[in-house]
This record gives sequence, C-alpha cells and structure tokens, in this order.
Amino acid sequence: MTMTKGRIKRSGSIHFHDASLSIWEDGIAEARNAGGYQGEKSWKRQFKRDVFARIVQQLNRLGWTVAAWVEADKYKAIALDRRTCTKGDLQAELSLNGRHIEFQMWQDVQNVENPNGGKYDFDKAERMTYLQRLEMDRTRSRIRDYLCNVFTDYTFDPPKIKSPNPDPLAYFNDRWDGEYEKRRGTHRFNRGADGWPSDNELASWSRRDADGALLSHGDVRWTRDRKGRLLRGRVYGGINGMWMLVYGPGQRDHTHDNANRFFTYRPGETARKLIAPYERRKRLEVELSKAINAMHFERAAVLRDIMARDQAAGEQACAS
Repeated sequence: MTMTKGRIKRSGSIHFHDASLSIWEDGIAEARNAGGYQGEKSWKRQFKRDVFARIVQQLNRLGWTVAAWVEADKYKAIALDRRTCTKGDLQAELSLNGRHIEFQMWQDVQNVENPNGGKYDFDKAERMTYLQRLEMDRTRSRIRDYLCNVFTDYTFDPPKIKSPNPDPLAYFNDRWDGEYEKRRGTHRFNRGADGWPSDNELASWSRRDADGALLSHGDVRWTRDRKGRLLRGRVYGGINGMWMLVYGPGQRDHTHDNANRFFTYRPGETARKLIAPYERRKRLEVELSKAINAMHFERAAVLRDIMARDQAAGEQACAS
C-alpha cells in the first residue's frame, strides 16, 4: 500500500447501475504476472483491506447494519467475501469477486414480482418508494465520494441516461456527446438558444413530416407503433432525419422514427385514412398467415376478402 499526501495510491472505476454500486480495479493481472498465484492472492488480500473493509466502515457510519452473509453456512468457500446489510426496509449484499466489488440494494416490502424476493427483480430502484430511493442514492453517493477522496486514482463513470423522461435534452446529449465533449462540457452539433440542434444543423437532413410541415423541437405530432396504435407526443432531435417522440411519463414511453412518419391528426379523419396502403396490406398479410396457421379459416376468409376489396379499390383509383 502506497500513501500519497495522506491518500492511498490505487486506481479503479466506480459505476452506478439500477440500485447498485460497483467497483473495478485492473491491478490483479499485473500482480499475477509478477508473482503468480501468491502475487494474485496478495493483491486480493490488500484489495479487501483497502477497499472492501472501508466500505463496511462507511456503511456502519451511515446507519446500516452489516452482518455475516445470510448464506454463509451453505456456501462457506465464498462466505468471507460477502456481507448482508440492512437499513430500515432496504436490504443489501456487499460482495467481493476478484477485482470487482459490488454493493447491491433492494427491498421486499412492495412491488415484488420474483417469488424468490426483490433481490432477483429487475428495475430494483423503480420498485422502491421515494424515501427508499433517496436512501439508496444517498448511501452509494456517500461511499463513492469517500472512496474517490481516499484513493488517488479512483474515478466515477456516470450511468447512461436510459430515458428522455423527465429530461429529453439530457437524454439526447448523453446519447450523442462523446467522451471528449463530456470532459470539456461541450456538445456535438451547433445548438440553438433552447439547447437543441439549431435550424442550420437540421438543414442537413429532411425534417418534413407526412403532411409536409417542418418539424421543430417540442412540436406535438402523432405516429403509429408497430401494432398500428396511434401515439401522440412531442418530437425532439432530428439528427440524420430521425426524431424522438416522447408520448408519456414512463421510462419507456418514447420511440424514434423518420421525420416523414410523423403527422398531425385532424378531427374527423378516420384511422384508416392515416395508414399507408402498403403498411395496411403488410399487416393484413401477417394476420392472414396467423389465422391460417391456427386453422381459424373463417377469420382467414374475412381477411382475404378485405385484402381483395383493398386491391380492387387501389386499382380503380389508379385507373381514374
């Protein structure tokens, strides 16, 4: 262990994901090459003393109860590198695996779907109450700040922004800005006063919707999902002619599509008028194939007749 002006010389990266904190270091390979098995063993021992033990100390200071791993009797070989932690309704497991330490949090009070408990659910943070999420974020942020202050070369890699909700611009920047821009605090593309790509930037690509109108950031438009359902929301982006539609408050309530796929829905227009003929036929062909495979021949006959009428109407329109 090397000290540098009161700090310990170690390099590693800290990551947040869902309701967990992860730490990765790369020194184990060098230790193995230099000293073989004994060198690797010595490195792991120091890693546990320097980092794992300090995380346990911080958890105790933050009011967590840190105890022996609940499955220690069943898995004795790895029990010494794991701890079971609790604070209120929050539960957690701290584990050490080679060059990786993970602190994973969850709760078993509400919104639990997996029969084995909240530990095995996806989207652990979303299942927490507001106060539980606050405590979860506070805990891992305090541990992160402490480790970055104690060790000379520990860095924090912010998590990717998964959704444009609640901030479409932050989501856009996270997807398009490279590491160079993020380090310098700049953005790709020329920006307007609202922070979005400027009109001059968007002029490089098509930005006209299905009605021929120019799209601008924040405009209300409609489109259809893959099942043909109407979606109404606001459009953003426009790079490469692709626009993002945010149509609801949920994490997954957004989609991306070409400018000419968006339109304005006017009162009195029927849903059929807004569906391109080739898309309508493609969907009918899919449903016809499903009906035949399932031996629903009456439904197949109805679909066949609809396709025949559509084709006749199309031919008549072309003739006129």
